[in-house]
Amino acid sequence: MQTAEIQRRWLNFFEQRGHTVVPSASLVSDDPSLMFTVAGMVPFVPYLSGLVPAPYPRATSVQKCIRTNDIEEVGKTPRHGTFFQMCGNFSFGDYFKEGAIRFAWELLTTSEEDGGLGFDPADLWVTVYEEDDEALALWKQYSSLPEERIQKLGKDTNYWSTGQPGPAGPCSEIFFDLGPEYGIDGGPATDDDRYVEIWNLVFMQYQIADVNSKTDFTILGELPKKNIDTGMGLERVAFIKQGVQNMYEIDQVRPVLDRAAELAGKTYGENHDDDVRLRVIADHVRSGLMLIADGVTPSNEGRGYILRRLLRRVILSMRLLGVEGASFGELFPASRDSMQSAYPEVASGFDFISRVAYAEEKTFLRTLASGIQILDGAISEAKGGAGSVTGETAFLLHDTHGFPIELSLEIAEEAGVSVDRAVFTQLMQEQRDRAKADAKAKKGQRADLSVYKELRGLGETQFVGYDALNHESRVLGIVVEGAPTSEAREGEIAELVLAETSLWAESGGQDSDQGIIVGEGFEAEVLDVQKPVPGLFVHTVKVTFGSIGIDARAETRVDADYRRGATQAHSATHIVHAALRDVLGPNAHQAGSYNKAGYMRLDFTHSEALSQATKSEIEEISNLAVRSDYEVVTREMGLDEAKSLGAMALFGEKYGDRVRVVDIGGAWSRELCAGTHVSSSAEVGMINLVAESSVGSTNRRVESLVGMEAFQSFAAERAIVQQLSGGLRVPRAEIVAKVEDLSAQLRAAEKKIASLEAARLAEQVPTLLQSAERVGAVQFVAADLGKVGSADDVRGLVIQLREKLGSEPGVVVLAGTVPGDGAGKPLVVAATTASARELGIKAGDLAKRGAQALGGGGGGKPDLAQGGGTDPSQISEALTQIRRLIEG
Repeated sequence: MQTAEIQRRWLNFFEQRGHTVVPSASLVSDDPSLMFTVAGMVPFVPYLSGLVPAPYPRATSVQKCIRTNDIEEVGKTPRHGTFFQMCGNFSFGDYFKEGAIRFAWELLTTSEEDGGLGFDPADLWVTVYEEDDEALALWKQYSSLPEERIQKLGKDTNYWSTGQPGPAGPCSEIFFDLGPEYGIDGGPATDDDRYVEIWNLVFMQYQIADVNSKTDFTILGELPKKNIDTGMGLERVAFIKQGVQNMYEIDQVRPVLDRAAELAGKTYGENHDDDVRLRVIADHVRSGLMLIADGVTPSNEGRGYILRRLLRRVILSMRLLGVEGASFGELFPASRDSMQSAYPEVASGFDFISRVAYAEEKTFLRTLASGIQILDGAISEAKGGAGSVTGETAFLLHDTHGFPIELSLEIAEEAGVSVDRAVFTQLMQEQRDRAKADAKAKKGQRADLSVYKELRGLGETQFVGYDALNHESRVLGIVVEGAPTSEAREGEIAELVLAETSLWAESGGQDSDQGIIVGEGFEAEVLDVQKPVPGLFVHTVKVTFGSIGIDARAETRVDADYRRGATQAHSATHIVHAALRDVLGPNAHQAGSYNKAGYMRLDFTHSEALSQATKSEIEEISNLAVRSDYEVVTREMGLDEAKSLGAMALFGEKYGDRVRVVDIGGAWSRELCAGTHVSSSAEVGMINLVAESSVGSTNRRVESLVGMEAFQSFAAERAIVQQLSGGLRVPRAEIVAKVEDLSAQLRAAEKKIASLEAARLAEQVPTLLQSAERVGAVQFVAADLGKVGSADDVRGLVIQLREKLGSEPGVVVLAGTVPGDGAGKPLVVAATTASARELGIKAGDLAKRGAQALGGGGGGKPDLAQGGGTDPSQISEALTQIRRLIEG
């Protein structure tokens, strides 16, 4: 049974039993505490927790999920995958244990011919929480399982909670028995891999508090509405129904594995290490495909870092299989073809997906090449010294260049040296400890969203700011320092929830409005407006006069000048986006934006820097659109109708069934957007594109000033031009030529000075050679050159002196002060002859010792090295320390 067919049967089964079919949410979670959607229930958390009233009594979905906490186990076990799909059925105060158990047993054991999944009851086991006699009795009633195949287990396995105060409850898990050839008898209680968990039924019925651990908490009582949250692992059911060994061999994953094996000239099933690598490749390519399809692009932080890590693990795994060149052009199309029947968007968006993936591969292959050069150098040093690559080098390769320790070990082993694994492990642990401490600190800073539960239960905040800047409303709730209260007093920072508001809450790339909230006997300055949970506007204010109480009449007043600037900037974002697509083509998709009064920032998919001519063309098209005074029309309609009209739905954005469509010049710019806009393009005023930069291997960013801010920027530049024209005594049109002429004269003068400085230093060679003295077994030349032009001059002189020493053991160390703050910056340069290095004297060690005396650091190769510091007065001491090191 194909994976897509299992998905279809699941949704049909529950739809026929009164469940609303809810499409999969994005892998990018709405929950601010989560990076990704990590479970099928995540999109339903506001309903399950009671934070937001559920729009339907029961629902079903097949949710896309990403988990990376066990990424190192991928490929090693039959069940660990980063991307997976969770089939879920949910009840929000509707049916409870009886319905959940009855539905689960019916779907699993109904024959395939009758629309079920066709499991043999003889292969199934069930676990229940040891104190949940109700669930045990229901399993006996609705299933044909003998009592010995319904096992009671404790809180550590069969009690669900988020790990935080809130909803919790017992759960019941369903397992498939793979058979005696896979392990010992005894059921799931043995915790043996023979028994595969395929479905978990969570009975959310209690409110808990005082949570100290997974098993140590206080049950406060039953929830007013008991909920059902279940999850069946689609991949797990698929590998069982398809008769394969693991999730990597199912129809949605195996084609990528086979293509990787073919490229590497390997046969799957012949070598354990190769098999693990092939499974990693198959899993991570699919995960990368689905993440990019949901708008994630590679970067060095957050979600983008996770995607980058997955893609790089694919490249490294291919390399360990012997494939050193690019392979994504073969692997990603294989994954697309396997997934498009379930997710058509991976085919329709493949042009974007492939450009992102291929660009990342190209970039990392270059990075990999430079990392291998570092490792090769470390191996050469190891062969000439300690016989092992340092743990610090291995960690640098892992942390900076993305090398897994396995790759360093393999390459080093082939070269006949080892790697200091103990130091590497220690550094990795220190990094993990820092990451945990950082995560804990960030977790402690998050607001407890439960404080808004009752407020959201009163209904959605109605935004009326499209049509009115001032609006009288009513205070529904007040929160001070994270706790609900009945009053906010003068001088306090408080959060206000109103029934309606004209103040825009930050969203869709548009910053929140500025303004005030006033009422009888009070006034408050609005500092921020946010939507911590869907549908709820929370106004952060400073009470500047009087006090505010619950139910008080309150008027929201938007700062008209700020709103005008914000609408100008938001409409300018749409205009620049359309201009970008005009110039660069339809592949230049918006990948993020931010706008506020007078400023807009737009990220877009493109892998190359824009030339000055291209930037000028985009700016010109944008301002021509402003001058054309296009009508800006905003309409509300269904999502499908909007897409049929060609409205752009942007990657990574989430849309409801009803959407707002903003047209500028008709179809010239037509986008889904809930923000506030001008009524005609001329109102934007002026667009001044001030910056263009990279925000990743596949994304660029343009920044523009808008309206009066754009004019003020041009006016400031005009003043600078006038100053230059007067100072240089040339007409404005000749400024560039004059500056270029002066720059050429300056470069010529600097070159002449450098030549004279080099000649001056070269004249000192005979004197310095005569100053050589024997220290131990080597000829030692050392001197303080005083003030020098540059470090390059010192290095050149050091190399000349070393050559003059010939074949005998010799060391040259010169110090000096290069231009810098105050008295300048001290530096020390050391060089050794080949015969000195045979005695174990390394220039890197000498430079490091000297730099330490100067209050800095240094190092380098055994033949030539350099160090620097902050205290020129310690140059004499630095030379003394180097001499002592040689003596030793």
